[in-house]
Amino acid sequence: MTTFVDRVELHVAAGNGGHGCASVHREKFKPLGGPDGGNGGRGGDVILTVDQSVTTLLDYHHSPHRKATNGRPGEGGNRSGKDGQDLVLVVPDGTVVLDRAGNVLADLVGHGTSFVAAQGGRGGLGNAALSSARRKAPGFALLGEPGDLRDVVLELKTVADVALVGYPSAGKSSLISVLSAAKPKIADYPFTTLVPNLGVVTAGSTVYTIADVPGLIPGASQGRGLGLEFLRHVERCSVLVHVLDTATLESDRDPVSDLDTIEEELRQYGGLGNRPRLVVLNKTDVPDGRDLAELVRPDLEARGLRVFEVSAVAHKGLKELSYALAELVAKARADRPREEATRIVIRPRAVDDTGFTVTQEEDGLFRVRGEKPERWVRQTDFTNDEAVGYLSDRLNRLGVEAALMKAGARGGDGVAIGPEENAVVFDWEPSVTAGAEMLGRRGEDHRFEAPRPAAQRRRDRQAERDEHQREFDDFEPF
Repeated sequence: MTTFVDRVELHVAAGNGGHGCASVHREKFKPLGGPDGGNGGRGGDVILTVDQSVTTLLDYHHSPHRKATNGRPGEGGNRSGKDGQDLVLVVPDGTVVLDRAGNVLADLVGHGTSFVAAQGGRGGLGNAALSSARRKAPGFALLGEPGDLRDVVLELKTVADVALVGYPSAGKSSLISVLSAAKPKIADYPFTTLVPNLGVVTAGSTVYTIADVPGLIPGASQGRGLGLEFLRHVERCSVLVHVLDTATLESDRDPVSDLDTIEEELRQYGGLGNRPRLVVLNKTDVPDGRDLAELVRPDLEARGLRVFEVSAVAHKGLKELSYALAELVAKARADRPREEATRIVIRPRAVDDTGFTVTQEEDGLFRVRGEKPERWVRQTDFTNDEAVGYLSDRLNRLGVEAALMKAGARGGDGVAIGPEENAVVFDWEPSVTAGAEMLGRRGEDHRFEAPRPAAQRRRDRQAERDEHQREFDDFEPF
């Protein structure tokens, strides 16, 4: 059964925003007390957060579909809907978030580091929030926006100070088991280790982590033998340790050729050439292994490499190795650039940036793209004429109509607002795009006006009666 997973594809869905409410306050002796529809709640976000107690992506391998909760709709009495609850997904330290095309979206290193993988939709405004001096009684509310739908790939790159690399059965698992408290699987056949093992080593005042990377073979940098999956866990390590088998039974192998092969795979993988490294000649408790170690050691040192003869079984040379590794780790930590304080960069919008674009496509359709126009379209209830007119007013004030005219649009031309797969398409008529001109002072209701004096009301009633009488006198039967 799979117990370690270091790469998954995750399908996340943020919560939808709740719809705004269109409501009119009513009470005894005051049946029309004004709009009191509340706003919809915000949809919940999907957030990836690093938790150092988590070491695998196994949970998401079994359950790759995750969704946050929706915001609640607004209600009458100025009651806003409840916000949706954020969905927090914990991931191991060292998780890289990519899109399906392979572009890096976030590199999550350090406990508590988080990334919003999918953002919840905004809640729609109720008619109380939409009311103004001009629009005293809106008969509509805005719809909540849908939350983001996203497919992301999570890749785990082990975070450790030291990486043990080498051929299968070179003794890496045995070495980490005696240097630390880690208990990896150890057996006398190749590819015993299929997943990285982490251990913590204390050498003097330095505490560092060491990773046992599964065995590499020729062609690993091209994916042979799951090499790419294994090499990914070497990227974050500060120090590389070549564990060379001096007691191998394969006639075509020796420590020097093994070192050259692994170095070539690391070179082809890329990005690891500047890492400090040293060489461990393992299994020197075997007589033939001890003789071979003494034979190849001068050649390795001539290359400028520090060489340690050890035996994981006999616990020989381990103290010297652990202190040498501590020295390299301490130096790597000291050379690491210090993190600067977070700076906020403000990039004001250009004075000629309208916030949207108008382009004409090959079929003659004019397409409007921009954050505000597309968001306003998503918030509009197209079954409500007043809401459609309100959208027209907003687009007109933003300058969409003027931009369409400048782009050469004429009455009856097709106009689409939004991306091709999810756009609102209509036939453009310049005379009706601005709802204020078409409907006058939309949203006003004489029932919400201040009470008129009694004398004025009598005069108005008498004027209505006189008008009706004139209509009766002018009536001629057939």
